Amino acid sequence: MEKTEKIINKLSVQTQSPVYWADFSIYSTERDLASQGVDDLREQYPTPTISNVKSVYMSPWKSHLLTNKFDPIISLIKNEIIATIQSDLKTNIIDLNYDLLLTDFWAAIYEKSDKTLIHNHFPSDFAAVLYLEAGPDSAPIVFENSLLVKPEKNLLIFFPGSLNHHVPENFEKRVILAMNFIICPGNL
Repeated sequence: MEKTEKIINKLSVQTQSPVYWADFSIYSTERDLASQGVDDLREQYPTPTISNVKSVYMSPWKSHLLTNKFDPIISLIKNEIIATIQSDLKTNIIDLNYDLLLTDFWAAIYEKSDKTLIHNHFPSDFAAVLYLEAGPDSAPIVFENSLLVKPEKNLLIFFPGSLNHHVPENFEKRVILAMNFIICPGNL
C-alpha cells in the first residue's frame, strides 16, 4: 500500500466575536472580599508569576484554589456568563447537562508603564476580567488591534477565549481579576 501525504486545507469565514460587559457595582460585598483576597495573595505569594502580563504583581495561575475569598465573585461571574450564553447564543447549557468550569484565576496589579503582551486564552471557551480598581488614565484592553475597552472600576468584561487581546502601556493603577472558563459535561 502506498503512503500518501495528508494535506490540511483552510477556509476563512469573516465573522465578529462578541465582547460582553456588565456593571458589577451592585456587588460591593463580594468585590470587597475579593480585594481582600488580592491583598492576602500578595502577602502570601509576593513574587509575581512570570507570564505575558508585565505588571508589578500577578498572583499564581490557580489563585482560586489558594483562598475562598474569591468564591462569591466567581459564582456571580459564572452565572452572568451562563445567562449570556442562554440569552445571546440561545443555548441553555444547564438543560443540556453542561456546566461552566473555572480552570484558571489570577489577580494582577498594574502601575505606570505596566502592560500585557498580545495573547489569547485558547482553549478556554470564555475569558473574563473584573476591574476592582481602574482610574481614568488606566490603559484599555485592546481586542484584535481594533476594539478598545476602557476599564472602569466594577466593570466585568468577558469574551471568547480565542480572541486576541493586549493591554498597552498603563498610566494609572489598575487591579484586575482574570479567569478562564470551559464548557464541559455537567457531571464532572
